[in-house]
Amino acid sequence: MEMATSARTLEEIFKDYSARRTAVLRALTFDVDQFYGLCDPEKENLCLYGHPNESWEVTLPAEEVPPELPEPALGINFARDGMNRKDWLSLVAVHSDSWLISVAFYLAAHLNRNERKRLFSMINDLPTVFEQVTERKHVKDKPSTESGSKSQGTAKRSSDGQAKSNPKTADVDYEDNEDEHGETLCGSCGGNYNADEFWIGCDVCERWFHGKCVKITPAKAENIKQYKCPSCSTKSGRQ
Repeated sequence: MEMATSARTLEEIFKDYSARRTAVLRALTFDVDQFYGLCDPEKENLCLYGHPNESWEVTLPAEEVPPELPEPALGINFARDGMNRKDWLSLVAVHSDSWLISVAFYLAAHLNRNERKRLFSMINDLPTVFEQVTERKHVKDKPSTESGSKSQGTAKRSSDGQAKSNPKTADVDYEDNEDEHGETLCGSCGGNYNADEFWIGCDVCERWFHGKCVKITPAKAENIKQYKCPSCSTKSGRQ
């Protein structure tokens, strides 16, 4: 188990969260049989850890008191044989979501209010581990003309392959708009919405991206019927 490090930037904390989340998801999906076998109820209290290098580990909790980082749910192995397998995995997923959030905000303690709000928004744009494990649809509010948070340069692909752009709302005070609509963040770099930049939305995970971050130009977007972000494209390739 790794030690906590010095103060990190918002982007570094989100990257840490994403890597740990990927690791936990792998344990509960792709590597589920291996994970299930390691959680022997005859063993001592076990925890599921996701590490920043995207590896996962089932092991005993840290001996340090207090620990260097918040600890995952203790004793996940004890309930394994007393529950339906899917129900047990769902329970572990819920506890894992709580742990991932606690680690992220432990590392974010030094951030200011707006940065913490932005971090939560970035995290909330991703499906939870529970949603992924139970195959529940991740519902995310899509930008609309009422929000004023997208400009004419913002494109979202529709099912008929036509690019949709949301007109910029005029005469909106910048500070009020930023405070109300600052949750529109790039799923790649975590940057805030900029009216002068081209954005594109993923039709699978429904996250939004700077075109430059995913190497999509407005002209290229016109020929894409259904856009999949790099992360969703990778997942599709593994299936």
